[in-house]
Amino acid sequence: MQKFLDYLRFEKRSSEHTVEAYRVDLQQFSEYLQVEEGNPDILRATSADIRSWMIQLMEEGVTARSINRKVSALRAFYRYHLKMKDVAVNPTEVITAPKLSKRLPQFVEEREMDTLFQAELFPDDFEGKRDQLIIELFYVTGMRLSELIGIRRGDIDLYDGSVKVLGKRNKERIIPFSPRVKVIITDYLKLFDEKYAGNPKNSFIFVAQNGNKIYPKAVYRIVRKYLDLVTTIDKRSPHVLRHTFATQMLNHGADINAIKEILGHSSLAATQVYTHNSIEKLKNIYNQAHPRA
Repeated sequence: MQKFLDYLRFEKRSSEHTVEAYRVDLQQFSEYLQVEEGNPDILRATSADIRSWMIQLMEEGVTARSINRKVSALRAFYRYHLKMKDVAVNPTEVITAPKLSKRLPQFVEEREMDTLFQAELFPDDFEGKRDQLIIELFYVTGMRLSELIGIRRGDIDLYDGSVKVLGKRNKERIIPFSPRVKVIITDYLKLFDEKYAGNPKNSFIFVAQNGNKIYPKAVYRIVRKYLDLVTTIDKRSPHVLRHTFATQMLNHGADINAIKEILGHSSLAATQVYTHNSIEKLKNIYNQAHPRA
């Protein structure tokens, strides 16, 4: 198992979050094999073992989405060991993952985001300016959480109105931002320099009280705190703001290929899920407006 995880980390350059998710899934399957099948060697597992594990997970109430992720981990694991000639066959080749129910990405309505920024809900101090900039950047760029907390001073080009982020598989991309956000960034960095004068000039721009790089859970709490004030949707997270960015860009006529590049998606299929939200919105408008609807 460790050989495979090292391969993900050093050759595939997967994120630590991905490596840890794979490790947990593989460890769970390994424990199942030892307890239920009396087989301590994961490399000797058969397709029947994998099916039995999937059935047990379903009986325990694990969602189809989570089971699919675990099967994906096993597929990658056995593909690697087949390539390394550690196994003669890949037992996942004959496995069919459970079908997923279609779930549209949740997003915050435009009027709700307008309320958040126009109602002066952010305190007029360093933390308030920081929190506002965090939510503004999520909303106007669609960047991921890991990308936001990784922004350094040198990644921001105020003259050009853009920010450089490091995305999945260490791919860099440039994302534009509006003149309004430029003003907010300028004001925030001025306060940053006053509060943390001793910080390196190219330090991370989003920091905790002690001046160290802000951690993901803190950003989650910030986003949820402010979205709680304006929306009642189930999920109120940084990723929902990414969904909001993509949905509203489509609703306002942006080209889907441009949205794909800004989001950093490797394929158009990942971006096309947002077209369903736009179609649902058109259906609602039609049902409300047409006399024969």
